[in-house]
Amino acid sequence: MSPEFPIGSKVRVVSLPPYVKTADPMPMLRPPDIISIGEEGIVLDRRPGGYWGVRFTRGAFLIDSQYIESTENPPQSQPDSE
Repeated sequence: MSPEFPIGSKVRVVSLPPYVKTADPMPMLRPPDIISIGEEGIVLDRRPGGYWGVRFTRGAFLIDSQYIESTENPPQSQPDSE
């Protein structure tokens, strides 16, 4: 199951997809270097297929949930149980 992000929450790019799609009414493909790893954006909406509309400094893009993580709930470190 893909993670859920509340609308208006901040997310961070954890890896770059092969390309990014603009969140325009007529989406266009853009090269992945238009965003960078670690860049933060704001969730605009949820789209079908596990995509999220996210506003970054260089525009709004559709990002698959596997490429982003929430900045408001940092991942908890797992204690070593050896």
